[in-house]
Amino acid sequence: MQIRLVKIQRAQVVSFKRAPTGKIIVNGIDANLEQVKTGMAWHYKQYQREQSASDRAAYADAENEARTARRGLWQEAEPTPPWDWRRQQKTRKR
Repeated sequence: MQIRLVKIQRAQVVSFKRAPTGKIIVNGIDANLEQVKTGMAWHYKQYQREQSASDRAAYADAENEARTARRGLWQEAEPTPPWDWRRQQKTRKR
């Protein structure tokens, strides 16, 4: 069994209407950034002001590189952003 050190760096809570944002660090690696790099997640720009300037640049660069390389969700011509998908699901339930 391999032991992993997991650290959660929580960002400032801006609104009580949503869950707090944060960064998951596993054995010193930013797991959130790795997901963006591999095209498995979006850089959620609506809340990027909560990131440090260096994180904001790293996440933006990672998403741009994943898009260019057509990794993960970027293989699709027009992937649906998660915020649009959630809005569609709410509309369908009504």
